Amino acid sequence: MTIILPEFYHAKSALESNNITCISASDAAMQDIRPLRIGILNIMSNIQTYEFNLLYPLSKSILQIIPVWLKLNTYTYDTSSQEHLKDLYVSFKEAISDRMLDGLIITGASVEELEFEEIEYWDEVQSIIGYARKNIISTLGIGWGGMALAKSIGIDKTRLDSKLFGVYPTRNLSTHHIITGDLDDIFCCPQSRHSGYPDAILETERDKGMLNLLGYSEEAGYVIFETTDRRFLMHLGHPEYNSGRLQEENLRDQAKKRTDVKAPVNFNLDKPVNSWRSHRNEFFSQWIKYIYTETSYNWLGS
Repeated sequence: MTIILPEFYHAKSALESNNITCISASDAAMQDIRPLRIGILNIMSNIQTYEFNLLYPLSKSILQIIPVWLKLNTYTYDTSSQEHLKDLYVSFKEAISDRMLDGLIITGASVEELEFEEIEYWDEVQSIIGYARKNIISTLGIGWGGMALAKSIGIDKTRLDSKLFGVYPTRNLSTHHIITGDLDDIFCCPQSRHSGYPDAILETERDKGMLNLLGYSEEAGYVIFETTDRRFLMHLGHPEYNSGRLQEENLRDQAKKRTDVKAPVNFNLDKPVNSWRSHRNEFFSQWIKYIYTETSYNWLGS
C-alpha cells in the first residue's frame, strides 16, 4: 500500500525500488482516504538506517500510513544524524498536540543490560507508556520496547546467562487470535537480546488474567504476548529486521570485543537468508488491521 512521507525523505528512492509506494501529504489528501497515524518511538542506534526496517512491513497494509517519528527529549542521539533528527522527528508532546495517534511502536534499544531505573530516559518512556495505555488503541513494543511495556504492568525482565542471538522457530499459540491467528503454525523469528522472562512468570500472569500468551519458542521462551485488554502487544523478537541487520549487530559485538557473544544461530553470516519475511509482513499487517477495526469514526476525526 502507501506510506506518506515528506518529499525530502532520505530513503524514498530505496523504498520505491522495493515496490513501496510513497506519496506526499498533499497527494494523499486528494485520495479522500483517512490514513492511520502510527507513532514510532525510535530508540535504535543509527535511527535513519533502522527506519527502513519498519517502513517496509508497514507498507504491506492495505491502508495509508503516516509514520510519525518520535524522539525523546532526555536521550542523546549520538550515533545518528542530528540534521535528520531535526528534519523528521518530533517530541511525543508535539505529535499528539493536535491529533491523536492511532497506534504506537516502541522499538528496541541497546540498554537492556541495564536496569530500567538506570536508563537516563526511562522516566520519559514511562510517561509515554502511561499515556498510551489510556489513549492509544494499541502499542507494540519490539525487543526492549516489549520489555518496557511489560515493566509498566509490573513484570520485570531477567538477565539471560548469554545473549539470545539468531533465528528461532516459534510456535503460534493462538491460531484464532485477531492479530496472530493467520501466522503460520511454526514461523521463524530473529532474536537479539540479553534478557527475557522465565516461562513460569508469564504463565502465572496469564493465569491471573493479566496476559494472553501468543507465541512460544523452545529456545527463546514466550516471544509474543499481550495484555488482556489488547492495549499492549509485546514481541521480544525482531520480526522487522532485514537479514543485514543481524550481520551489523554481529559486527558491532565483535567491535566491542564481546567474547561472551557468539555468532547468531540458525543464520549464515556469509550467505544470509531471510526466513522470517512472511512472519514480519503478516504480523504488522494484522496489527494495523486490528487498529483500524478498533478505531471509531469519531476517533478518526478529520
